[in-house]
Amino acid sequence: MKHILVIRLSAMGDVAMVVPVIKALIEQHPELKITILTRPFFAPFFRDLPSVSVYPVDVEGRHKGVLGLYKLSKELKKLEIDAVADLHNVLRTKILKRFYSIPFQQLNKGRKEKKKLIKGKLVQQLKSTHQRYADVFSELGFAVNLSNPTFPEPKPLSKKIKTLLEEETKPIIGIAPFAQYEAKQYPLSAMEEVIKELSNHYKIVLFGGGAEEINKLNALDSKYKEVINIAGKLTLNDELDLISNLKLMLSMDSGNAHIAAFLGIKVITLWGVTHPFSGFSPFNQPQAYALLADKEKYPKIPTSIYGNKFPDNYIKASSSITVNKIIEKVKQVLKERSPT
Repeated sequence: MKHILVIRLSAMGDVAMVVPVIKALIEQHPELKITILTRPFFAPFFRDLPSVSVYPVDVEGRHKGVLGLYKLSKELKKLEIDAVADLHNVLRTKILKRFYSIPFQQLNKGRKEKKKLIKGKLVQQLKSTHQRYADVFSELGFAVNLSNPTFPEPKPLSKKIKTLLEEETKPIIGIAPFAQYEAKQYPLSAMEEVIKELSNHYKIVLFGGGAEEINKLNALDSKYKEVINIAGKLTLNDELDLISNLKLMLSMDSGNAHIAAFLGIKVITLWGVTHPFSGFSPFNQPQAYALLADKEKYPKIPTSIYGNKFPDNYIKASSSITVNKIIEKVKQVLKERSPT
């Protein structure tokens, strides 16, 4: 059995995108043992994957700085690792690489193509991040085919989740209305119109995090009978169980989209100053499930890969996606078979 260390720290969405790739890897190479080096909070993402374990990294504590990374390398060497798949490729992992003499393959982020995309010198779909992850394993000698994915069955809901949902007879839709940067986020006032209309036909579950977001979601919860805010009320394990039972997730270009996707849920995404061409679309979702800002009105989109850089008049670019378009897309997608 070969033992591969997989490194992916960073943000929730980046780590969530690793999951379907690892699932395909171990299904196609059952001789592999995988250890994921990531933040402990993300460990539940990998809970359904056999022969996969998580080694928690403490980048703010005992693994901080060069000395901390040296300590980490000593800890990891005790695991008898045969090769390292670095799906992060940042300064921290470059330093860690220096402490290893085994195969250490790093992610090609495609920075040149992405820079051209932002500058408008390249207008085409770039390789998906999922495929870039898979390429790292191919370089280590373990080719991964992502074209025939499998997904876990919906999880039984705990008594706590059922209590939050109350009596449930309608299909459940998840809505995650927030993003890390404002220019990636659909205006909350317009999203409320979407929520109000959809709550006439579906049970709406709201996702978010942080005190400010929770307060805003609580306000929506209190206004509409079929709207439930679960932010701050469940563990990540419970949230994953709930998401696995959704009929659809409506999300920004953000982490919740990627979580729902690796659970096999249909995902409609709303894009502001970012664009699916950069390769960050949720896994296994048709292109038609991505609703984009008006390119004629905002021709410089994508203004950045992560949504943190944009002209001042682009901050509300996503508002060019009409409320009616979102509502109709949700209804249309719910009538379709699951993406294959």
